[in-house]
Amino acid sequence: MRNLKLLKTLRGSGLQGPGSPQRFSVRADTGSLLVSSQYSITEFDPRTGQVSSEASLTADGFLPEDGTGLVVGLQDLSELESACLATASGDVILFNLGTRQLECVGSVDSGLTSMSWSPDEELVLLTTGQETIIMMTKDFEPITEVGVHQDDFGEGKFITVGWGRKETQFHGSEGKQEVRPAAPWDDRRPRVTWRGDGQLFAVSAVCPQTGARKVRVWNREGVLQATSEPISGLEQALCWKPSGSLIASTQRHPNKHSVVFLEKNGLLHGDFTLPFNKDQAKVKDLLWNSDSTVLAVWLEDMTAGEDGQVHTYVQLWTVGNYHWYLKQSLNFGRDPQKAPVCVCWDAESPLRLHMVTRTWTSITYDWGWTTERSPGLDDTDDASVAVIDGSKILVTTFRQRVVPPPMCSFELQLKSPVNQVTFLCRPHGTNQLAALTADGQISVYSQGWVCSKIKWLLSFPAECEDIRPRTFILIDCTINSFVGSGLLPTSSTLLMLHPAEDASDTLTVRSAKSEIEVDGVVVSMVQCCATGTVALQLGDGQIRRLLWEPSVEKWCDSSGCRINFPVPCVQMALCSISGEEHLLGLTDRSHLYAGDAELASNVSSFAVCNDFLLVTTHSHACRCLHLSSLSVKGLQVALASDGGQNDESLRRVERGSRIVTVVPQDTRVILQMPRGNLETVHHRALVLAQLRQWLDSLRFRETFECMRKLRINLNLIYDHNPKVFLENVKTFVTQLDSINYINLFLTELKEEDTASTMYPRPESSCVQSQPAPGQKKVDVVCDSLRSAMESMDPNKFCLSILTAHVKKTVPELEVALQKVRKLRENPPAAPGAVTAEEALKYLLFLVNVNDLYEHSLGTYDFELVLMVAEKSQKDPKEYIPFLNMLKSLEPNYQRYTIDKHLKRYRKALHHLSKCGEEHFPEALKLVKEQKLYSEALRLYTANGAQYKALSCAYAEHLVEQQQAEQAGLLLWRCGETIRALQAFASSSSWRNAICVAQQIPLPPDQLALLARDLAEKLTEQRRYSEAALLLDQYAKVRFSTAGQSLLLEGEKEETEQKEKALLSSHTKNCCLPPAVGTQVVFLEAQVATFTRHRARLAVVREQKQKARLDMLDCPDAELYSEASSVMTSSKYSQSNSRISSRSSKNRRKAERKKLSLKEGSPMEDRALMHALGEIITTVDKMREEVHNLLKALVLFQFDKQAEKLQVVYEEALQMMESAVPEVWPEGLPNNQAPLTGPNSTANSIMASFQQQKPAASQQGQSSFVLYPICAICKQTLRHESNVFGCNNLVHSPE
Repeated sequence: MRNLKLLKTLRGSGLQGPGSPQRFSVRADTGSLLVSSQYSITEFDPRTGQVSSEASLTADGFLPEDGTGLVVGLQDLSELESACLATASGDVILFNLGTRQLECVGSVDSGLTSMSWSPDEELVLLTTGQETIIMMTKDFEPITEVGVHQDDFGEGKFITVGWGRKETQFHGSEGKQEVRPAAPWDDRRPRVTWRGDGQLFAVSAVCPQTGARKVRVWNREGVLQATSEPISGLEQALCWKPSGSLIASTQRHPNKHSVVFLEKNGLLHGDFTLPFNKDQAKVKDLLWNSDSTVLAVWLEDMTAGEDGQVHTYVQLWTVGNYHWYLKQSLNFGRDPQKAPVCVCWDAESPLRLHMVTRTWTSITYDWGWTTERSPGLDDTDDASVAVIDGSKILVTTFRQRVVPPPMCSFELQLKSPVNQVTFLCRPHGTNQLAALTADGQISVYSQGWVCSKIKWLLSFPAECEDIRPRTFILIDCTINSFVGSGLLPTSSTLLMLHPAEDASDTLTVRSAKSEIEVDGVVVSMVQCCATGTVALQLGDGQIRRLLWEPSVEKWCDSSGCRINFPVPCVQMALCSISGEEHLLGLTDRSHLYAGDAELASNVSSFAVCNDFLLVTTHSHACRCLHLSSLSVKGLQVALASDGGQNDESLRRVERGSRIVTVVPQDTRVILQMPRGNLETVHHRALVLAQLRQWLDSLRFRETFECMRKLRINLNLIYDHNPKVFLENVKTFVTQLDSINYINLFLTELKEEDTASTMYPRPESSCVQSQPAPGQKKVDVVCDSLRSAMESMDPNKFCLSILTAHVKKTVPELEVALQKVRKLRENPPAAPGAVTAEEALKYLLFLVNVNDLYEHSLGTYDFELVLMVAEKSQKDPKEYIPFLNMLKSLEPNYQRYTIDKHLKRYRKALHHLSKCGEEHFPEALKLVKEQKLYSEALRLYTANGAQYKALSCAYAEHLVEQQQAEQAGLLLWRCGETIRALQAFASSSSWRNAICVAQQIPLPPDQLALLARDLAEKLTEQRRYSEAALLLDQYAKVRFSTAGQSLLLEGEKEETEQKEKALLSSHTKNCCLPPAVGTQVVFLEAQVATFTRHRARLAVVREQKQKARLDMLDCPDAELYSEASSVMTSSKYSQSNSRISSRSSKNRRKAERKKLSLKEGSPMEDRALMHALGEIITTVDKMREEVHNLLKALVLFQFDKQAEKLQVVYEEALQMMESAVPEVWPEGLPNNQAPLTGPNSTANSIMASFQQQKPAASQQGQSSFVLYPICAICKQTLRHESNVFGCNNLVHSPE
């Protein structure tokens, strides 16, 4: 859906050469033109008109002096630095461009009718007057000579397989009419054309038998390959498509005039009709450009006008989706002096066309591909794209529909061929378009809902005819900006045209200021719809800004530097990058520029829509980049990267895809494939940007439907901004107003934060997803939606409420089943309400039927169980006897049996404990099998026989787990002193063992023996002082050394105090409970202080970061930085002089004074970190004290107090563990770094090091206090060995 736009026209100054041009060729290396006439050959530069070399063809007799000579071929030979030309008299001449000498390299007596060189300039073909073809090398050595007319078909002759001859087949309405001979105006000369690779060539010649033209295809060796079928009305024009697929010619039918295409086997393959009547025009030549995208048709009228002259035309045709479009029409009028006599395409630039007129004027046209799309930014823009097709404009409005070309939404029919289309670039008016036709008229259309109507039909003013309009834009409804050729070849004239004040249909220049002479050739103009800025591009890439005075100024950036494109660009767009206006340009070599900065070098197309830049690359990817959040450097980096796994800016597309348009305020991107068909994609970046915008404005319905349609994970609705969603849950339910939509949203919920993983937020986004502390995301959303729906209409949203229960992380199936039961017992009276049968059927859809059956059994409601079982595939013979058996049991034992069947052992134990003492053996067996010792101890009284039995069983289990000390404590507290003594002895817990031995009590000799055994074990464990104490105090072993005696006395006194404390009832009743209270109050105070300091530290860091950014944004930031450096150095130099005179004690005191916790102090953040570190250290040092206290509490059966202390201490440790990464992040700048520099002294450096050590030690200490310390309590336990140097028990879920 691209059009050809004329970029510039170069008209060479009138060269007064001898005669009139007959042939010409373009030199690829210099760009100069070689023109031959009936008198001479001339090389000149079309830009300056300067003649480089010239030689007479009549001086040496190659052409007659009377001007009747004819040059039939001219070719530039770059390797030989010569030009080869052939004359009708039969001479082949080389013209040396360096020496300007002519040399005849061969002659044919019968004369020559044409000369054609192969594309690689290795072979040359000559057709002679005897209708033969001579093939020679580039050194003019003959290879072969064959006749043009051959009776044989060629090597590619078709094979008949028995389906009848062609003569017997049906031939349509023309029947078996004879082939019409060549037209009378045909010059009867052969036409030769080569395929792009030089392996084949085709010759069109008039057949002597039929008088009609035939096309024959030959290979490089001069062997005939194929002959075309008889084609009635085939004309002389012939050109082989460089890509090698088709040979173009023309055919005149009884009712139309067509360009036809032949395959290399001679068969017809497609055509298109020229926009002329049957006998109105004749085709002089067909010319393919070098990349096979444009076919030029050179025509002139067959009948002369009243003045005896004929019209001359050159039309440019392109193909897309098997339809041929007339993109440009050049009308040269009836003046024979202005009509071209030679036309050819440039070999290097595919869209450059050269012409030479009869008056030796050279004309060079440069075109570029462009897509004419409406530039609107809001939803009033229809995303229209206009395609030129001759005198019609095919308009497709992509906002309403996607219509594949050549079809369209509607057509605009004009009176003459259209050369350019442009849309009005003004907010809320971008659906208006204007067209410039080949006859200089402007048609302006305003689009309605049903059809488009013409608004103005304006003719180009007569006084501006010499300006030759080249391009224009529609600035306003009444203002048109035209660019035409200037007074000089290197200048342009810019006109601001308005409708005439007399209400006529002409445009006028209202004042002299409306005409501007621009120094340079303006090749393109572009206007920004948002700002109204108009930019001009000159032929050398310079950029100018059009002002409304009107005047033109140079384009500069915000700093005043001039900005120009390094090379000319064929497509431009204005956009804002990081708040600054930039001009983007794409060259014909796929380089994308933002001003003078190259963004990428592999871009095939681009478009700017709203704040996004979309580009397609030659690596088959479509990039979508957010301009407001990226700088020019950021764009370069983004376009050069390959993209990550979840990079929303990257999307793979089909090879060769190009952007047609982007629908504003939508997610659709229209791409066109190389063959011409369209594809609509919803680019992920546009989709997510639109969704985020809708979510910010609480448009949940549009968001949900878009996400559902484009398969975006629905978790983004919550993850985008959890706080806003939870605050507007009722709005969400009200807008969706669909049970199915709400259920779909609930079923897709998962714990993953999709705003961080699948759809990462833009870097500029300030919304952070913080999950609720201690809660899971799915549970929070389900509970919020359930509460909202229950408060709004529980009957209407019954199924959604059930879904909210079922989809929680731990499904609440029992609650859901209870709601179904209530529906069954109290059916709602509201019309359309959900029945119990429907609700149960829906639950069975969500949950596996076996799981639902088991959960219904867990409700102990047998009617509900039967109801679920009936909906399942279970055999009644299986579940009916089981249910009858359960009904016959005592209620508590019944529930025990159900819970055991469902493997809910804790509940089973709870119910079994209520069944009486006769079932205690069964309970004990269950406890041992499932290791439910803690739960069992809670269920029985402490002084009962069952409690003692459970404690003994638990102790046996602990001994098996190598936890003999804990087993001893359990046995001691339940009165099993002998077994407790054995447990303590095996675990080397000698103090507990001695206490138990004295409590039994043991005889002195047995006590001494026990002490020796314990001492031996302690010696093996290298606990020598404890072993010595045991031997001295209990085994009566005396030591001689005075120091050892003193040590043993101290240890002895300490041991006696501990034993008395353990055995004292006063300690049990008066000391332990207050100690627990003191520890709990202290821990809670530490946690409160820690939380307060942590919150304050976050605020201080945020304030400092903001101040630092403000300083960087300040224009005098460097000055402030230098001033602050001087102040800092002077301050420290003064303090250093004071520090050096102080003692170390005073120095430490001064350093502590600097770390003030007062709000607003300079080093408040460091003081807060120091205080937090001290709190962590303090809590860590309590571990041994808490451990011993817990053991004492457990021993004296203060289980509740022990559990409380354990929970408080564990929560404190966990809270501090989670805070460590926040307080001491990895990327935290090291403010404790030593102060060095020219103003530092040895004392100041050492002082800074001393400051650094405490902070480092605090961080180091915080790393090993992050483990919970536990003792025996009535909860499920697991064992971790030597977490803090001793065997401890910590909590874990079952």
